[in-house]
Amino acid sequence: MTVKPREKPVDSDDDPVETMLKKTGCLELHYKVQECIAETKDWRKCQSAVNDFRDCINKHKKLEEKS
Repeated sequence: MTVKPREKPVDSDDDPVETMLKKTGCLELHYKVQECIAETKDWRKCQSAVNDFRDCINKHKKLEEKS
């Protein structure tokens, strides 16, 4: 019996979270949150970026629910 090796997906090097965020259109906002946290070392100081990201995700969820 011969077993065919699994082929890796084309995007196998991509982070699964980044792949999901690309589909939502919120990836850049995610990066802004990460950058803010890296700079300030305090996520509480990044509430504007966090809220923008959350709004983007919620908007995407609502669009998917309508589909």
